[in-house]
Amino acid sequence: MQKLKILISRAIQPEVIAKLARHFEVESNQPDVLWTKPQFIEKLQGKQGVFTTGGERIDAELMAACPSLKICANMAVGYNNFDVPAMTAAGVLATNAPDVLTETTADFGFALLMATARRMAESEHFLRAGLWTRWRYDMFAGSDIHGSTLGIIGMGRIGQGIARRGAHGFGMNVIYHNRTRLDAAQEAECKARYVGKEELLKTADHVVLVLPYSPASHHTVGAAELALMKPTATLVNIARGGIVDDAALAVALRENRIAAAGLDVFEGEPKVHPDLLTVPNVVLTPHIASATVPTRLAMAHLAADNLIGYLTQGRAVTALNALLKAAP
Repeated sequence: MQKLKILISRAIQPEVIAKLARHFEVESNQPDVLWTKPQFIEKLQGKQGVFTTGGERIDAELMAACPSLKICANMAVGYNNFDVPAMTAAGVLATNAPDVLTETTADFGFALLMATARRMAESEHFLRAGLWTRWRYDMFAGSDIHGSTLGIIGMGRIGQGIARRGAHGFGMNVIYHNRTRLDAAQEAECKARYVGKEELLKTADHVVLVLPYSPASHHTVGAAELALMKPTATLVNIARGGIVDDAALAVALRENRIAAAGLDVFEGEPKVHPDLLTVPNVVLTPHIASATVPTRLAMAHLAADNLIGYLTQGRAVTALNALLKAAP
């Protein structure tokens, strides 16, 4: 029997390619070329599945041009690169890679919070530039983590992981805002209290964003929200670019209307708003919250398992539009 064909759109681990090759005819992109949309469409011709990494846009236009496509498997928990309603209408399954990155991403979120609050990147740049010639009592004095108030917007698995680290490890007072309030047992486990968004922004010493991106969450934190925050507060975004108005944030940082920010995601990434590159009180990392060797491998295996399960047995592990009929 002739094997079905799949495309791997970016470079991934060789062992995952080998796993997929046992089931499919695989075209991979190990040179990691960034294809244009027309090139991507051309590569998808005759393919039943595609392995994506979160940056490749799957929309109605692409699916109309790729009629053989049956499944798009994202190697990411976020899927704002997928137009899921259009995929459902076209009969194309969408899958993501949740759960396997929860604790790793929560670790990084807390690390970024600590680096931001304690001015680690700013002080390292100072040291590397040869500017450290003497000690001063106020040199790079930041803000405490222990005993402070942590505000989390977006209380899914990762948000709860950050809450547990803050409450149990650092004795933080945890408040959160979410579309849906957690049940009492979850709140107790996280030692977290539900509040309105405005109260959270006004009260928290440290605000961490962990909500999914959608048109409704675009610029959840903009100029008006930044104006509510304490001038001593920090803001951390490990969610998605577009959750924060990066231009407004750069202004707030430059004018010291908030103390500092830590960003792992950006609007229009991999481009970064140029004003963010000129303010000292921000820690910038290139979308690496899930980047440990074991976790990135687990993410890739889950995306591969979704392709194998759906195209060979009609059942994916983590389907986003699960009402689709099984693959033929």
